[in-house]
Amino acid sequence: MSDADAIKDVLQHYLDGARSGKGDDMRPAFHEDATVFGYVGPDLFAGPVENLFAWNDENGPATQLEARIASLDVVGTVATVRLELDDWTGHQFTDLFTLLKVDGQWKIMNKVFHLHA
Repeated sequence: MSDADAIKDVLQHYLDGARSGKGDDMRPAFHEDATVFGYVGPDLFAGPVENLFAWNDENGPATQLEARIASLDVVGTVATVRLELDDWTGHQFTDLFTLLKVDGQWKIMNKVFHLHA
């Protein structure tokens, strides 16, 4: 499997969790020490990825979610992905991910997001 395909599989865990509304469904995509940052209105949403899982559980299923990979760049053991998300329970997001190949498996290390008005 190519690195790009392996990364797409990782992103699928993330999207499956968004669609199910269950943080545990997206957990396999992330390194245990991953972080998340972005603004929800004027408030900074920042910290360990566990915050994202908890938010996802509270937010509920995004059954109408549409996602598109806008860019995917791999350099050796690091990668970046820009993901465009429409209708995450009525919201539009742009997610920027950094990934690292850890013990032969790609993991999201950081998510930075923009919530569109």
